[in-house]
Amino acid sequence: MTSLKHHQTITEESLINDPDVSCSDCEACCCRLEVLLLSDTGVPERFIEIDKWGGMTMQRLDDGWCVALDRDTMMCTIYDKRPLVCREYKMGDPDCIIEREANL
Repeated sequence: MTSLKHHQTITEESLINDPDVSCSDCEACCCRLEVLLLSDTGVPERFIEIDKWGGMTMQRLDDGWCVALDRDTMMCTIYDKRPLVCREYKMGDPDCIIEREANL
């Protein structure tokens, strides 16, 4: 179970089935998160940077947005080659809800 700042307790099942949770109206909240590249999914090198510990991460713009995000459409420009972390990030899971609450 997950507790949100509005003092509501919800289960993971109810999050995934919530019609109010949709990537189409989210404004890409997850595209502001730091993304560590854990495996090779074909992310183009121009989108990769090395962090201070030597790890590969998705490059972010000065305002915190992922460099692969098309700001006009709010869609990923490398969707078919997106990092594993992005592939596993699920709409409506507790992390998604927390980001939506913080950014919408």
